Amino acid sequence: MSVFRSIVFSAALAGLVVGAVVSVAQFFGTVPLIQKSEVYERKSAEATKPVAAHEHTAAAHIHEAGHSHASEWEPADGLQRNAFTVGANILTAIGFALVLTGVYSMRGRPVTWREGLLWGLGGFVVFVAAPGLGLPPELPGMPVADLSARQTWWIGTATVTAIGLGLLAFRPAAWAAILGLGLIALPHLIGAPLAPVSNSEVPAALSHQFIVAVMLTSLLFWALLGVATSLAFTRLSRP
Repeated sequence: MSVFRSIVFSAALAGLVVGAVVSVAQFFGTVPLIQKSEVYERKSAEATKPVAAHEHTAAAHIHEAGHSHASEWEPADGLQRNAFTVGANILTAIGFALVLTGVYSMRGRPVTWREGLLWGLGGFVVFVAAPGLGLPPELPGMPVADLSARQTWWIGTATVTAIGLGLLAFRPAAWAAILGLGLIALPHLIGAPLAPVSNSEVPAALSHQFIVAVMLTSLLFWALLGVATSLAFTRLSRP
């Protein structure tokens, strides 16, 4: 099998399995917490909703309601929402699996499951742990910073963390260690964008549980993805 086909098929197989497994973990871990938070979010929205003026006609209310529903579509609870969750997880897993299997192919030698696990843990540090120190996972209804600022900081943090880990892992020299640690610490010294000061109906204990659940689920995701991609790629890339 050609290298390209090995990369694609390995990523697809590993992503399908890992995405499905992590979806099950989310249904028992993060999803119930999100549903609880949405209850507080709706209560907060209803409490702050302005009372319509008496001169508004019924037709105007119908038009506004229809426009609001059309512009704020979201999947219905139950099967539709769960299906979107599973699909998104599988696509995300396949995307990251393509990155890992591409790295394996560039190394030019078989990758054991232990090495795959280490690569997966590296992905967890780069894409979850390091950005999460400044921008922890947030539940619906919580105040957040500007989206563009958060995206810029997240991308910059993931990039310099990946470079820093690469220097620490593959450049056995003092200057590389110093530079790598400096790059990893740099975005946290600069600081993540701050959310505006406002009151949230979401309890702090619920937010803390959500952060822990997301971190554990993400750790499971990356550990399984590293092992699954290494096993699949080693198997499918054999002559």
